Amino acid sequence: MNESSEQLWERFQKYYSEFPSIGLSLDLSRMKFADGFLEAKRSDVENAFQKMAELEAGAISNPDENRMVGHYWLRNAALAPDAELQKAIEGNLKDIETFAADVHAGRVAGDGGQFEHILIIGIGGSALGPQFVSNALSQPATDKATPWFFDNTDPDGMDKVISALEGKLGRTLSIVISKSGGTKETRNGMLEAKKAYEAAGLDFAKHAVAVTGEGSNLDKVAVSEGWLKRFPMWDWVGGRTSELAGVGLIPAALQGLDIKGMLEGARSCDELTRIQSIGENPAMQLALMWLHSGNAKGEKDMVILPYKDRLELFSKYLQQLIMESLGKELDLDGNVVNQGIAVYGNKGSTDQHAYVQQLREGVHNFFVTFIEVLKDRDGESIEVQEGVTSGDYLSGFLQGTRKALYEKDRESVTITVNEVSPFTVGVLIALYERAVGFYASMVNINAYHQPGVEAGKKAAEAVISLQAKAVEFLKAQPEPVSVQQVAEGTGETDSIESLFKILNHLAANPDRGVEKLAGATPFDSKYRITA
Repeated sequence: MNESSEQLWERFQKYYSEFPSIGLSLDLSRMKFADGFLEAKRSDVENAFQKMAELEAGAISNPDENRMVGHYWLRNAALAPDAELQKAIEGNLKDIETFAADVHAGRVAGDGGQFEHILIIGIGGSALGPQFVSNALSQPATDKATPWFFDNTDPDGMDKVISALEGKLGRTLSIVISKSGGTKETRNGMLEAKKAYEAAGLDFAKHAVAVTGEGSNLDKVAVSEGWLKRFPMWDWVGGRTSELAGVGLIPAALQGLDIKGMLEGARSCDELTRIQSIGENPAMQLALMWLHSGNAKGEKDMVILPYKDRLELFSKYLQQLIMESLGKELDLDGNVVNQGIAVYGNKGSTDQHAYVQQLREGVHNFFVTFIEVLKDRDGESIEVQEGVTSGDYLSGFLQGTRKALYEKDRESVTITVNEVSPFTVGVLIALYERAVGFYASMVNINAYHQPGVEAGKKAAEAVISLQAKAVEFLKAQPEPVSVQQVAEGTGETDSIESLFKILNHLAANPDRGVEKLAGATPFDSKYRITA
């Protein structure tokens, strides 16, 4: 049975906390944990605090690759474990600011003049973070450059962007982001962009910047072709925690956003979330709510509902940060645990006309995180009815949805921030980065590796290799052949399903030179080389 209004008010006062130093408050009152839950987790909490302290001090926290994990140093270089790293972090930030200033002043320009557009070519953390920040902080009237993204290896998606940049490529700076320089999606995007520049009669190298590891394949290309600039990606910064490294700061600085404000927000949040007290630490409170809701096994999904258009992409950003960090088969002792928390969301009040119906009355397999922004807009708001603004309605919808869900025994956390600003964005990034680290410690997993991602990459390469064998076989055939014949002829009968998909994909693209001749069933179709 739900509590009375008096009981709820008492619980709200007990589990609502404000953190003035970062302009954030956190309400846990609609999470139905028992009063003794927090105290019962004290040992796990203390261990998580200790592990985090070791991480920030430079311990080898990614044993799979013998790497440190140092994204916290990016906003406070003085914490780096040695002077060389500190100097590198500080020098890189200064280099970013100088380069952005040179671009904005026209001292660094393209064949068509001053850069007015930036094309970010990356995937995963090399795109999701920059996209989130750009959308959150963009001010079209004052932005110094318009950002565009190649964030997939989809040819049509890239054509769409290039079409929008028609006649503008000479004033477009491309930023190619890949730590290893071997990420296929990013490499493909780079080659597609280069072709587009060349088709426009432009020299890609005069419009290109690399963000990559020193000595990587991408780094070598940038050197050999004479690109405008190279910025480092360090092996101790993972992709999903790289938004406040060069990966995110370079696009933001070029767009004209306040990168120092973001770093200050993250640094302030880090300082607060180092406090080893549950009541004074919002990141630990979040992690404990995840632990409670999913029974320490991720049994419930996390639905992110920011009631602000500028935070619409926050759920996509958090999908990678949380799911790639926490989605692990094995724990640190080698036990099969299949950990993880599924994350999805869009924005309020849009979601009230989408999937809130199911959240309230359907499958009970989630908890909600509402993100409330107190400031409606810069300047005055009109009244849409007497004494009421559009922003008042937005606030009303948030409170109404929270209440409606709780009435149906659906749990929620509410994060409240004063406004969407560079400082606030930095706070939110740092808050969730640390909550992820705390949670991982409490469920005994490594948050900083991603073996599943690597497995997917290897599987993709196997498909590409299979495709080459299939094409070579088709070239040698005088008559059309079925997929079964291709499988037998290549010795790949165990991969016949992949061959079926490969052949149909090739046949759907006439420029690939494979024709499909329909049979009585899809599996009786035959294929031949046409060119």
